[in-house]
Amino acid sequence: MTLLLKQIFGFLKLLNSDTGSTSISTGVAAGFILGMAPMLSLQGILVLCLILFFRIQIGAAFISAFFFAFIAFILDPVFHSIGEAVLTEKSLIETWTTLFNMPLVPLTRFNNTVVMGAGIISILLCPFIFILSKFLVNKYRVVIVERIKETKMWKAIKATSLFKWYYKYDNLYG
Repeated sequence: MTLLLKQIFGFLKLLNSDTGSTSISTGVAAGFILGMAPMLSLQGILVLCLILFFRIQIGAAFISAFFFAFIAFILDPVFHSIGEAVLTEKSLIETWTTLFNMPLVPLTRFNNTVVMGAGIISILLCPFIFILSKFLVNKYRVVIVERIKETKMWKAIKATSLFKWYYKYDNLYG
């Protein structure tokens, strides 16, 4: 429970930081793919490598992957039906056989109906997740943060010596 709260508070701190909204949104979109795909597969490792190689916010990716994994668990029947429809399509059977006989492709576990359905859905919805998360991050920063900064309670908290000490500590030690 403590780890989950720490991740949520870290994500809120990230939303309030100067980190670019594109980096956070890309992290959420990458977390969406990670949450939908099984972690111990080739596509999961590929997404992790992309997160580490490019300027993608790793905290946003991991916290969103955690929450999207719960959604993926609920949507497994939908993924199964989509994956089954794609894998049993008669015109694609020869393609699946060829891919399965290649050296690394079976590590994607594409022959599993749930994995195939989740992969198709995550690839199709990833751009929409990116656009939606970028919109929500920008709205959060403009509407909610500015509204909180204008409240009397925030101004009172900001005036305390404890807050000033914490702010100085946070700037020095992160």
